[in-house]
Amino acid sequence: MFDEADDYQEIRDAVRQLCRQFPDEYFRKVDEEKAYPEKFVDALIEAGWLAAMIPEDYGGTGLGLTAATVIMEEINRSGGNAGAVHGQMYNMGTLLRNGSVAQKEKYLPRIAAGELRIQSMAVTEPTTGTDTTRIKTTAVKKDGRYVVNGQKVWISRVQHSDLMILLARTTPLAEVKKKSEGMSIFIVDLHQAIGKGLTVRPIPNLVNHETNELFFENLEIPEENLIGEEGRGFKYILDGLNAERTLIAAECIGDGYWFIERARRYASERVVFDRPIGQNQGVQFPIADAFIEVEAANLMRFEAARRFDAHQDCGAQANMAKYLAAKASWEAANVCLQTHGGFGFANEYDIERKFRETRLYQVAPISTNLIYAYVAEHVLGLPRSF
Repeated sequence: MFDEADDYQEIRDAVRQLCRQFPDEYFRKVDEEKAYPEKFVDALIEAGWLAAMIPEDYGGTGLGLTAATVIMEEINRSGGNAGAVHGQMYNMGTLLRNGSVAQKEKYLPRIAAGELRIQSMAVTEPTTGTDTTRIKTTAVKKDGRYVVNGQKVWISRVQHSDLMILLARTTPLAEVKKKSEGMSIFIVDLHQAIGKGLTVRPIPNLVNHETNELFFENLEIPEENLIGEEGRGFKYILDGLNAERTLIAAECIGDGYWFIERARRYASERVVFDRPIGQNQGVQFPIADAFIEVEAANLMRFEAARRFDAHQDCGAQANMAKYLAAKASWEAANVCLQTHGGFGFANEYDIERKFRETRLYQVAPISTNLIYAYVAEHVLGLPRSF
């Protein structure tokens, strides 16, 4: 349902075909066991989908963010959860746009070949949250290396990744003119770091989303693992976060279409009082409303991705796409659950699983209130609220 051919129909068809090998039962079992969908991720890597944004010169397919969002959308639209893999896409952008030639030559071919995974990004800290400019994790340069100390929280896929992007303060906050200055980003080899200055503590949570708290104690990182210029890490991270928000918007859109299709199908088949419940306006109108909202969010997703691929400023569009899509998917989830009534709470229908998964994006990776603040200040010109 709801399919109209677009420029990415071949990608859609191919991803859907792969996802058919991993039906609802597969993801239901992964969720029940609090496991990681290893076989599914391996299949995506083998098919080359997680190397979509890597240039052909490095062994990838050279697609842009727009195509990457379509891949993420189709995973969720097929009943899966792209949260297990989306980090590779936006972390890839950080390396592609800001990494040195040597770093690209060292890592990208191996990532494209599936030998390395770069699924994790360590930014958030327990005492600063989304006030990123006040992070306390430090990286002090010493004898050709950086020594890292500090703590991170809600860092995903660390245990299923080989490489991690790390943001740390390299110049004390008191010594910079702007609080956004003095932070740098690094590539961390997790195999060399864990147990040798990096401790990983898993955080059990509502969603089956592998996430962790990290503790750095004199972790040494080679100087050549610095990405870009020292002190400009916050600027580099913002670029990657715009990609992240756009990708997650696409995932929410995939969720939205999944919920709407399940609601539409059930409302057409479920007969009560000798008529399908979808014949009742009290049932069909909320489904129609949810569909309209998802379609509108979809347009903003494509605009944000288009601007990113054109190297244009896309901060406002990425934030608005994430807001609209997360809101639309959550409303669609509620409509789908309500349409199914009690059956919506049964695990075998998968609605409760997807319900939990899509709820995450009302909070992460950026909260609704912070998007309001961004639009108010940067788009409408209102005074900064914080």
